[in-house]
Amino acid sequence: MDQRALSQLLTFSALLTKALPKHTEQNLNQFYSGAVQALKTCVSADAVALLLHQNGALVPVAIEGLTREAFGRRFVINDHPRLFAISESNTPVIFDEHSTLPDPYDGLLLAQEGDIPVHACMGIPLYHQQELQGVLTLDSLTPGIFKQYSMPFLQTINDIFAEHLTVALNCEKLLRKARHGDALVSELSQTSHEMIGDSALMVSLKSDIELVASSDFTVLVLGETGTGKELVARNIHGASRRAKQVFVQVNCASLPENLAESEFFGHRKGSFTGADKHRDGKFLLADGGTLFLDEIGELPLHIQSKLLRVLQSGEIQPVGADRTQQVNVRIVAATNRDLKAEVEAGRFRADLYHRLSVYPLIVPPLRARHHDIPLLAGFFIEQVRKKLGITQLTLSTQLQETLCGYDWPGNIRELEHVISRSALKAKQAQWQQQIVRIELEHSELNQEYETITPKASTQVMNDYDVPFKELVDNFQKLHIIEMLKKHQLNWAATARALQMDRANLVRLAKRLGIEITKKL
Repeated sequence: MDQRALSQLLTFSALLTKALPKHTEQNLNQFYSGAVQALKTCVSADAVALLLHQNGALVPVAIEGLTREAFGRRFVINDHPRLFAISESNTPVIFDEHSTLPDPYDGLLLAQEGDIPVHACMGIPLYHQQELQGVLTLDSLTPGIFKQYSMPFLQTINDIFAEHLTVALNCEKLLRKARHGDALVSELSQTSHEMIGDSALMVSLKSDIELVASSDFTVLVLGETGTGKELVARNIHGASRRAKQVFVQVNCASLPENLAESEFFGHRKGSFTGADKHRDGKFLLADGGTLFLDEIGELPLHIQSKLLRVLQSGEIQPVGADRTQQVNVRIVAATNRDLKAEVEAGRFRADLYHRLSVYPLIVPPLRARHHDIPLLAGFFIEQVRKKLGITQLTLSTQLQETLCGYDWPGNIRELEHVISRSALKAKQAQWQQQIVRIELEHSELNQEYETITPKASTQVMNDYDVPFKELVDNFQKLHIIEMLKKHQLNWAATARALQMDRANLVRLAKRLGIEITKKL
């Protein structure tokens, strides 16, 4: 190894050491980003990614040179031959430029517009004590570019990076243990019910989940339909000391009123018509674990009183039983209703509401975190790609912008369904292509809006008898309409062009009487 290579390695090691986390998890994310930047000082590549191993999949934690939706993808190792080969190796892997193995990043590189296949690919496995912690991937559009590096040089990079990653991950565990003691037996990052998103709202929600998970507090999860309230409940359970115990879910809206008590508390044989055997209720099934009461706002009043008694005493009495039984259950409830308003209307017990809302969590709607839409889209794209048997599936830039500009009244569930339907249409239209690209035309969002008009006609701009405020409003109205047309009715793109916050633009447009007319 020559002097220049040794100097590069020393610089690389120093940069990694400097990036190591010291106090907070934010520093861990900074380490991931800094580590990728440090690697680029040693190896030339159009795209570099650091992916951590979680439950048989590789999860991107830092990327350079790839589209943002790649951040949301979860690459199941067994589904991607190149990632499998890297993960199975003990040394860096340089793939032949003529390799027929599909590359997971085909069409995702930012170096060139369009569905350009990757021409050079290298992977570095990151092991600690024979356990795969993650991989580094390096990709380029220049064939054979990685062959210039000697294997001893690459192996040294491998060893240095793996050592520093181990230190960083251990720092994270120590920081988490310092905050929560030994209560947090399951890492949030290791849950199979992952919450996708790195917006400020999601970072705050994840922090609250981790905080309350270390306790046994009753949690009330609030949010609109389709925002992922069940996912929040599962993450609370998965990050708690009860993680290895059972998670039982009850949909309160689907419970027949005459059988709700039996569903919750069980019954004894012969206690009512049709009770031909003993049956344990959900509380007894969840003993030692977590009971998730979904759509708690739909529960009838007479069942609410019985539920309150259990929450107060921890005792249940099966229908037809003479004795009570003690249960140890952690309650997480969820609703899309305004329970305070329900209490005021007399449809929900105030005492039960206060018992449930020991620690309320609000799940933000998707329209409040547009920053997360590309990540969520990438997550769903990787799932549907596998279901449809597509080698590679990508999003067009225009569709990405449209997704980010849409208000998503159905929230994450609606986004998932739009991605699935659009992918199916794209596959049908491009069935002969190795890289299937979802265009705006494949999505119903392309047909949702036809024209944009003001609710009232605008005044002529040179009419000097019009009040000054009205003239200003008319000018703003006309200008916003023209910009919306220019950007294909995409609110996000229009806001960027006007150098405005998207939410402020929507509010201004509403005040000015600008509306979008939907196609019938």
